[in-house]
Amino acid sequence: MFETERSGGVVQFTRAGTDWLSTGWQGGRRRADCAYSVTVAADWRPNDIDAAVTDHIETAGFDRDPDAPVLLTGVHAENVRGARCGPVEAYATTGLSNPAALPMDPAGGELPDGELVPGTVNVLVGTTANLADGALANLVAVAAEAKAATLLDSVGVPGTTSDAVVVASDPDGPATEFSGSATRVGAAARACVREAVQAGLGARYEHDEPPASVADAKYGVTTEVRADVFEL
Repeated sequence: MFETERSGGVVQFTRAGTDWLSTGWQGGRRRADCAYSVTVAADWRPNDIDAAVTDHIETAGFDRDPDAPVLLTGVHAENVRGARCGPVEAYATTGLSNPAALPMDPAGGELPDGELVPGTVNVLVGTTANLADGALANLVAVAAEAKAATLLDSVGVPGTTSDAVVVASDPDGPATEFSGSATRVGAAARACVREAVQAGLGARYEHDEPPASVADAKYGVTTEVRADVFEL
C-alpha cells in the first residue's frame, strides 16, 4: 500500500494522490503523495517549527512536500513498526517518556498549561478504500480507541501528552461510507493498530523498561481536575 523509506531520523510513507486527515502539527485534511514521521530530540523547542521540520526532512535526503502530514516523535525512526490486515496498513511509534493517565476517581486539581514534549505514541493508518468524509474522520476515532486499549492493557495508561493520529484514504479505491468497528475497514484498522503499537513498544523498550507510572516518568500528567456535571 505505502512505499516506505527511512533515512536520518525520518520515515517517508508514499502513495500518490492520497487523501489524509491528521490530528498532529499543522493537521487537518489534505491531498498529498506522502507523509513523514520525524524524530526530534527531547529538548527540541525551535522558534520556527516549520523551518526546523523542513531542515530535518531535507537533511535526511528527502524533498519536503509542504502538503504532506508530519508526525513528530522522540522515538528513533528504526523503532517504527507496521502491520497489515485486509484493506488497511498501520504504522506506530511507541514512546512513553510522557504518559498521560486518566484516573476514574480523581482527587481534584487544576488544568495544565501544556507544552510540546517529544515522546509520543503516533499512529498512521491507511486504507485502499475511498472513504466518505465521515468515515475518514471516524477512522481517527477507531485508531485512537485501538491505541488506547492496547496501551491500557500493556502499560496501564491510554496514551501520552503528545499523541497524534494520521489516517489515509485512496480516492481511487472502492467507495466506502462507514469505518466503524463492525466494518471491514474498521476491524482491520483496530487489528493493525493493536499489532503495530505492541510491536513498537517492544522495539522501543527492547533493552529497558517503560515507566511503571506517571510518577516514574521523566514527563507526564495525571488528569486530576474534575469537570462540573450538569443536566439538560
